[in-house]
Amino acid sequence: MGNSFSYLRNNSSDDKPAEEISVAEVSSWHEEISQKVLNEIIDQIQVSLDKENEEQRQIISKLVKDQLSINRVHNQRHLSQADRQTIHDLTMDEIFGYGPITKLLNDPTITEVMVNGKDKIYVEKEGKIYLTDIKFRDDAHVYHTIDKIVSPLGRRVDESSPLVDARLPDGSRVNVIIPPLSLIGPTITIRKFARDPYTVDDLISFGTLNLEIASFLKSCVRGQLNIIVSGGTGSGKTTLLNVLSAFVPSSERIITIEDSAELQLQQEHVVPLEARPANIEGKGQITIRQLVVNSLRMRPNRIIVGEVRSDETFDMLQAMNTGHDGSLTTIHANSPRDCLARMESLVHVSGVDLPSKAIREQIASAIDLVIQVERYVDGSRKVSKISEITGMEGDTIAMQDIYAFRQEGFDVKGNVIGKHAATGVTPKFLPKLKMYGETIPSSFFKNNGM
Repeated sequence: MGNSFSYLRNNSSDDKPAEEISVAEVSSWHEEISQKVLNEIIDQIQVSLDKENEEQRQIISKLVKDQLSINRVHNQRHLSQADRQTIHDLTMDEIFGYGPITKLLNDPTITEVMVNGKDKIYVEKEGKIYLTDIKFRDDAHVYHTIDKIVSPLGRRVDESSPLVDARLPDGSRVNVIIPPLSLIGPTITIRKFARDPYTVDDLISFGTLNLEIASFLKSCVRGQLNIIVSGGTGSGKTTLLNVLSAFVPSSERIITIEDSAELQLQQEHVVPLEARPANIEGKGQITIRQLVVNSLRMRPNRIIVGEVRSDETFDMLQAMNTGHDGSLTTIHANSPRDCLARMESLVHVSGVDLPSKAIREQIASAIDLVIQVERYVDGSRKVSKISEITGMEGDTIAMQDIYAFRQEGFDVKGNVIGKHAATGVTPKFLPKLKMYGETIPSSFFKNNGM
């Protein structure tokens, strides 16, 4: 298999196949029989299928098992007990789930599923990407699965609308792009929604940060600092934002604004807002920017924006500069300095007629802290820098690193070795934190060999 990530059952049971066949042939054989069983029972399904209706599932499960009992030999090959169970599961996944990728979506260790056409399905597991043994029968099978994803949302995918963003019922984000835009056939990318959100203890155990940094960030959030989490795609920005949001006192009113709701806040007084794409007629779109503007009328103590990527950046800065301290958001950028440059570019894109220096002054006044997260070559995600914005020096935004991750090498398994440490710089915002009863020991900022 090489680096493939196997999702095939071993064929062992009371009845043996009539001949030895390859793993790929077994998989194709199971799919073929599953489709035959599905065709044979389709007329007997008289109910409107509901994934949450257990009674329906039991009725159809019995139909599938009965059909497999009748057809215990297929093309002169005997169906073993393991074969029948595998085919039963495949058929049920086809009826109630999303076809062959259902088991991937149900696997809690998998964080992303990538369908590159009918016969190449990849997954991300522990930060690394693997090719699976799972395949669709043909492009039509992929299109059928796409339709099951987007139809309940009132969306469609065809040549006139060849790309779409959607969301599964559990909150997982889905992107679909089909020919002629995709040259390898219909493509599906699913960023899975964590059923149990990571806690700060989880991030410490993963090595994303250490206990000292966690305590420091907790004080920063409770002390009403405006914080930006910066990083590349898949670096763990939203995960960290979710952990930071858990530090917000439960007595505060929190407004969350996202393209696709991923934040899982545990506080009681939370109002989640979600942007809405245009409908099939191209009407009804509600943007992040509109939601940010509207949130200011909702008496928020905190505004948390899942990500700023367009003209909402200016409105977010305005909110931070007009009394809405303690705001949190993320942005795509490769370093704290790049983060500030990207924010400036996004403000220009919004059409605001301000000189660059005035925009930088707005940024410097609004933002207190930039947390940079990175995904390293071993798949691990770590806070690589925590930088304070200290003001303006001429035409440049001044900043200083408070913590950084120093990579020291790799262990025998190829995992990154390193440590988080303070740079020796004492933040200038400590007096503000004291106003909110947050005191950080000076030992937190002692240079540990950086």
